Amino acid sequence: MPAWNADWRARALPELAARDWDLIVVGGGISGAGILREAARRGWRCLLIEQRDFAWGTSSRSSKMVHGGLRYIAKGQFGLTRDSVRERQRLLGEAPGLVDPLSFIMPHYQGGFPGPRVFGTLLSLYDALAGRRNHLFYRLEELRYLAPGLKENRLLGGTRFQDAVTDDARLVMRVLGEARAEGGEALNGLRVVELDRRDGRVCGLVAEDRESGARLTFRSRAVALATGAWADALRHKQGSEHIRPLRGSHLLLPAWRLPVAHAFSFMHGEDKRPVFVFPWEGATVVGTTDLDHRETLDDDAAISREELDYLLAACAQQFPSARITAADVRSTWAGVRPVVSDGEASLKPSDEKREHALWVEPGCVTLAGGKLTTFRLLALEVLAACAPMLQRPLDAAAENVFSPAPDAALPGLTQGQSRRLSGRYGRAVPELARLLRTVGAARVGDTDCLWAELAWAAEGELVLHLDDLLLRRTRVGLLLADGARAELPKIRALCQPRLGWDDARWKREEQDYLALWRRSYSLPAAE
Repeated sequence: MPAWNADWRARALPELAARDWDLIVVGGGISGAGILREAARRGWRCLLIEQRDFAWGTSSRSSKMVHGGLRYIAKGQFGLTRDSVRERQRLLGEAPGLVDPLSFIMPHYQGGFPGPRVFGTLLSLYDALAGRRNHLFYRLEELRYLAPGLKENRLLGGTRFQDAVTDDARLVMRVLGEARAEGGEALNGLRVVELDRRDGRVCGLVAEDRESGARLTFRSRAVALATGAWADALRHKQGSEHIRPLRGSHLLLPAWRLPVAHAFSFMHGEDKRPVFVFPWEGATVVGTTDLDHRETLDDDAAISREELDYLLAACAQQFPSARITAADVRSTWAGVRPVVSDGEASLKPSDEKREHALWVEPGCVTLAGGKLTTFRLLALEVLAACAPMLQRPLDAAAENVFSPAPDAALPGLTQGQSRRLSGRYGRAVPELARLLRTVGAARVGDTDCLWAELAWAAEGELVLHLDDLLLRRTRVGLLLADGARAELPKIRALCQPRLGWDDARWKREEQDYLALWRRSYSLPAAE
């Protein structure tokens, strides 16, 4: 395959715009990537275009969890939970190192809800849907060893159960890599201006190249909109259902400030919503909130002062001895969930169902809502709706999402590091092995990310801007202090030649990145 970088993009863009496509997917998050992957494996001529960067929206700013969602059982959404836990098990088996098991602990307090018996009954159903038992109750004396520092006043014990965790942006890139290996194409930095409607049917679209300003027309027999919270901007609206953008924000703390070996799930004392404290990428994450996002969707969402206080209160509630304050927060992120709503204004954000919907018009299918965990099933639903537009059946295909990573010697790495790279990079592992021999196996700061990963992203993962590299291809901008400012000289020495940027371009990118980090990934400005 040719190099997948900015030079390739500039050369390929006119030729890709001149082709006749079976399917164009709009949206480069996990839903769009999944649709492209399933279309490509069936031999469809398919292209994905993304307005900003792959995983730029919700799919790089989620809670990182691959799970069924226990609270959906309580809402009677058994089908959603069943599909989710089964897909969770599939991903755990196919992508170790990218999707990994994570144990959760729910502490139980006297007079609190849910109690051990109610929660145990809920988990028995959860386990039955997954086809295996994986929960256990621990008395207080035992729980102290699993949860040092947990609030003990009126604590009865805790229930441990299993779900999974991932790096959501790397999951998107891995799925896109599988799609491209089977003939699909993917472009970032293309904003859809309008759908091309002729005689009552969508037959393509007009897109603007955000890099050059040029406008291009693409022809396609079908268009799939997988744009998440942006879905209402392009589709032909019918009925009362619409997207209700709900924001969920998170804090990232250095692991030493709040060390946890498990994810802790508990009800926030303020509104009885579930909140999580969990280990991720060598750090500790606290999240999430759930409120209407009323700001523009064109900018990176950012945590508010109200949300910061809410999450700090959650830390004080469950881990009082840690005395976590805003000064301990290394970074933040906020994602916007695309929740399908029927427009009932009185419904609280947390009471909205998380079911997805398909909205179909001639030549176009819009996927609205959905969960990260079930992206494969959502993709199949979209293709089933698109197939009649192409006048072809939806051929059966293997159910696996990922092909096994090729065998390649990864010099200087531990078994755990090799497993991590295989899970995250799949077919690109030989390229990582090549760079390890030249760049070495050193880590970036105290993160698990290797300098070779930055080099590979700059060379072959279609990085257009510095935030693509530091916030999505890798996570060093979240994991290191001040957005990895101290490492920027070394990052520049390694990546600037590979990106092909001159000194003026690098300086501009660095300034833009640091301004973005302060605005949307740091603490909110003082009111």
